[in-house]
Amino acid sequence: MNPIANELLQQIQTLNPIQQAWLSGYCWAKSEQAGVAPNAVASTTSVVSTDAQVAQIVQATPKNITVLSGSQTGNTRKVANTLVERLQVAGLPVKHINIGDYKTKQLADEEIVILLTSTQGEGEPPEEAVSLHKFLYGKKAPKLDKLQFAVLGLGDSSYEYFCGAAVAFDSKLAELGGTRLLERTDCDLDYQASADAWIEKIVPVLVAQNQATGTVTTTATTSAVTASSSSIYTKENPFPATLLTRQKITGRGSDKDVRHVEFDISGSGLHYQAGDALGVWASNDEALVDEILDALKLDKDEKIVSNGADKTLHEALINDLEITQNTPQFVKGYSEFAELPETAVQNPQVFASSHPIVHIVKHYPATLTALQFVELLRPLTPRLYSIASSQAEVGEEVHLTVGVVRYQDGDTERQGCASHYLAERAEEDGEVRIFVEHNNNFRLPENHDTPIIMIGAGTGIAPFRAFVQQRAADEATGKNWLIFGNPHFSEDFLYQTEWQTFAKDGYLHKYSFAWSRDQDEKIYVQDKIRENATDIWAWLKDGAHIYVCGDANKMAKDVEKALLDVIAEQGKFTLEEADEYLDELRQDKRYQRDVY
Repeated sequence: MNPIANELLQQIQTLNPIQQAWLSGYCWAKSEQAGVAPNAVASTTSVVSTDAQVAQIVQATPKNITVLSGSQTGNTRKVANTLVERLQVAGLPVKHINIGDYKTKQLADEEIVILLTSTQGEGEPPEEAVSLHKFLYGKKAPKLDKLQFAVLGLGDSSYEYFCGAAVAFDSKLAELGGTRLLERTDCDLDYQASADAWIEKIVPVLVAQNQATGTVTTTATTSAVTASSSSIYTKENPFPATLLTRQKITGRGSDKDVRHVEFDISGSGLHYQAGDALGVWASNDEALVDEILDALKLDKDEKIVSNGADKTLHEALINDLEITQNTPQFVKGYSEFAELPETAVQNPQVFASSHPIVHIVKHYPATLTALQFVELLRPLTPRLYSIASSQAEVGEEVHLTVGVVRYQDGDTERQGCASHYLAERAEEDGEVRIFVEHNNNFRLPENHDTPIIMIGAGTGIAPFRAFVQQRAADEATGKNWLIFGNPHFSEDFLYQTEWQTFAKDGYLHKYSFAWSRDQDEKIYVQDKIRENATDIWAWLKDGAHIYVCGDANKMAKDVEKALLDVIAEQGKFTLEEADEYLDELRQDKRYQRDVY
């Protein structure tokens, strides 16, 4: 045998299967470029001419890809799962991790990170991505000169800071020295097409990166990121649940209309845990649809294609299209057909937030076709509600606590889509399309002896009803403390008799109520936190988990500030040290929030 060929064979035997597979492809490609017949490749002595070149092949290692997903409702996680499946098919070394489970210090050692994130509040990251965001924007952020990355954002363009979390992560990773593999893509509520297009772009880029190092693999790993339901019913295939009851649980004198809603899920196979959410596919109010069509002088019976099917315009507006939540895109698009005020043109975001679609089409008439109008609208999406029951307690039922959205549009009262649907338009004993959205970032501690502190306002009490039901079913010995706020004790004490029973039975060990309007000075849950600073610190020292549920923009921020003040005061920390302590609780799953 030719000495060079013999040496080559010896070198090849030292390669692992992955490297041998790459070398085979490399030789094939070189033969094609040179016009050599494939069967001649094995005998050529010019493909690898030196020991150094062979050593380079031997030393080639895969560029590991880490896919990080930060999800508030599950959509981001689903897109990440699709991406990982595509990368596995391509034979790339990939792992998928929930950002909440990711050790931030690993970032400095990463080669390729693909980050997918939703956005909440005022452009903030979802709960599971808060620690990574703090790390990147903190003093300990590492240099990322060796990192290659790409970012995909999912958001809602009706909010001012559309995909704000994705923008923040993308800019900071670049600022710290990372190299973009692809420009950031921002997806709206109807995200699927944009996300699919992004995947089609990023997969070839990642394949090329590994081909450049000679390391496309045949196996890949992915970490489990969420529990899956055994039910066939999903967001795309919702279960037609029977609406058993809806009961108003605020008093006659309350400014709020809160309903307790129960569904029968017998035969669905749906399973949920305390902390999960229920997705509800609602329809729009027929009266609102008629009001819009009358204002635009459009024929309700005109046929259009909606959701891939022929429907009347009236049917599409009731079941398929969003007409209760305005967007800057609608304002901009409608302004091409109607003369809107200068303020609308200058700041469509602000105009959209203060003027519902029906108001605009009635006060600023326009001539446009049915197709032109529906193209301005987004698809109707499901609404998510924190589940207010434990399946261990209620069996084949699922309960919600729904605050009915009502607001004034001039002299006219308007309602929210899903809350009004559940409160009044859906028929009792009729069917409502639902699905379970798992939330593994809002879970009771596995140890039943662990104390918990539950902080919520208004309908934010919902998951805590589920928590204590579950603790009772488990006969958990850990102490439970509820800090709850609402305007009036007599009108707004949601589930009052149930909490009294929990306390009597030994499953509500401490409670602190903030009735903000029952005295001259307004008292909120954050005031109760500061008032009970000593006890909160003692519970934390005993290993307590803290849970917060409610409004993200105001309540949750005020609660976090109060917690930081308590930790700083009781622990003798600086505010910076208190922030680090609270973030450690978050990373240890001892500080969890379900905010919206």
